[in-house]
Amino acid sequence: MIEGKLVRLRAPRASDLDAHLRWRNDPEVVHWAAGGDPHYGPITRESLERFHDARLRQDPRTEATFTVEDLVDGRPIGTADYRDVDPFAGQATVGIIIGEPSHWGGGYGSEALRLLLKHLFGACRIRRVELDTWSGNERAIRAARSAGFVEEGRRRSAARVGDQWYDSVVFGLLYEEWVAR
Repeated sequence: MIEGKLVRLRAPRASDLDAHLRWRNDPEVVHWAAGGDPHYGPITRESLERFHDARLRQDPRTEATFTVEDLVDGRPIGTADYRDVDPFAGQATVGIIIGEPSHWGGGYGSEALRLLLKHLFGACRIRRVELDTWSGNERAIRAARSAGFVEEGRRRSAARVGDQWYDSVVFGLLYEEWVAR
């Protein structure tokens, strides 16, 4: 477990499935988490169970998914993950989803991101972390910048959200930048 002031990151549990199923089938959560990507949701319980089983078999040297848990009541409120680990280059890609709308804008996602970075830069000895989002997701952009990420580029009109096109925004954070903060 990795604990902060608002949240802890912990291993996923079977008891988290109901919350995940609710988030993945909530159009507003799907909109903000994945830009409305139909591969993210809606999803059946059976598909989610297979996905959950695969996450339990993840090799933490290359990828891992954590449940973001509210410290006040112990409820799961989202997920934090890293993937695409390149041990030679010392790089990884991260993602944070706060699935409980009641926890949006309260600093929970920002803290989850900071805890994940502490884990990657500290325990995992990663040198560079990347994340991307779509240009209309201002909360995600603020959280990235708040954690010290630098916008490194945009892929113009690369993210379709509904009937509109947005830029895909790529952020990066280097170990020495993280240490300096």
